[in-house]
Amino acid sequence: MDDVSTPTQTLPDVDTRPEGVDTTSDDTPKMFHYVRKAKITESAVTGTHVVALCGEVFPVTRSPKPGSPVCPDCKKVFESLPPGGKD
Repeated sequence: MDDVSTPTQTLPDVDTRPEGVDTTSDDTPKMFHYVRKAKITESAVTGTHVVALCGEVFPVTRSPKPGSPVCPDCKKVFESLPPGGKD
């Protein structure tokens, strides 16, 4: 399972970052999902798909801004992970 963090807080011990999917008609993501940081760059460069903590699979196309909505399923899984989730 992949690790990720919220766009509104910094968690230095966790190697994760949220990424967007579920876009609206104006190409703005409806919510952001938690995804492993190392996979974000790879996806952005090569177009490969990432897997969010909730199981959603998508290519990275957007970066979150502070206050962006976060997938509640990803957030619940992330909050249950132990600190420092590096593997």
